[in-house]
Amino acid sequence: MTISEKKRVQEADLFEANSQGANLQEVNLQGANLFGFNLQEANLEKATLMGAVLQMANLYGANLQEADLQGANLFGADLQEANLCGANLCGADLIGANLQGANLMGANFKEAILLRADLQETNLQKVDLQGANLCEADLEKANLKGADLEGADLQEANLCEADLEKANLKGANIIKATLKETKLEGANLCEANLYGAKFKEANLKATNLKKANLEEAKLKKANLEGANLEEAIFINANLKGANLQGVDLTKANLIKANLIKADLKEANLKKTNLKKTNLKDANLKEANLEETKLIAAHNLSIDQLSKTKTLHNAKLDEELLIPLKEEYPALFEIPLE
Repeated sequence: MTISEKKRVQEADLFEANSQGANLQEVNLQGANLFGFNLQEANLEKATLMGAVLQMANLYGANLQEADLQGANLFGADLQEANLCGANLCGADLIGANLQGANLMGANFKEAILLRADLQETNLQKVDLQGANLCEADLEKANLKGADLEGADLQEANLCEADLEKANLKGANIIKATLKETKLEGANLCEANLYGAKFKEANLKATNLKKANLEEAKLKKANLEGANLEEAIFINANLKGANLQGVDLTKANLIKANLIKADLKEANLKKTNLKKTNLKDANLKEANLEETKLIAAHNLSIDQLSKTKTLHNAKLDEELLIPLKEEYPALFEIPLE
């Protein structure tokens, strides 16, 4: 295609045009009207589509590698199996778009709108999704390894079985999202809002959840081994059977949380609030309970507390405190550093 031909394409109104399988490599379609356009399996590698209208367009299996789609309107577009590797979709409108099975590796979705988008089984490895709107998006089984989702909105998103290993979700809004069996090992969820999120059997090993809000979160049988939970909020959270071995819960708030059969072996619970928490059959072996608030904790036994590392300055009900001090006075001494 000559330069003059490219110019004509750029200026043309291509409404309802059919370019299925066409070779449009490096074509300039900036601002073009491509509403409902059929570009199935078309080659648009390195094409310029800034601000283009691709609403309801058929881009099934299209090659959009390194294409510039900044600010483009892709509302309801079909991008299934498309190759968007390295593409720029910064600020693009992808509301209701179908990206199922697409390759989005290395793409830029910064501040893009992906509300209710279908991203099932997509490759979003190392993708920039900072500030993106992914509310109610379907990300089931998506590969988000190392993706940057800082400040992204994932409210009520479906992340079941998604891979978010080492992803950055700092300050993200993940309220009431579904993360069943999701891989979050080594992910950064510092200051994220996870109110009411569903984490059943999710892998959160070595995850950073410092100052995160997990109020009323469902973490039944979740793996949080070695996670940083400093100052995190777990009010009314369900952590039944969760693996909390070696976690740092310093100054965390677990008021009324369910910790039945939770494994807190060697956990740091210094200055943690466990008021009215249910600790039935919880494992507290070698846990640090220095200055921990345990007033009105439910189903807590002397046997459980006798196996802790320290109870120095712990706040306990008298029926537990008095016999423990008599039988295990060493637990109340100033712990060795």
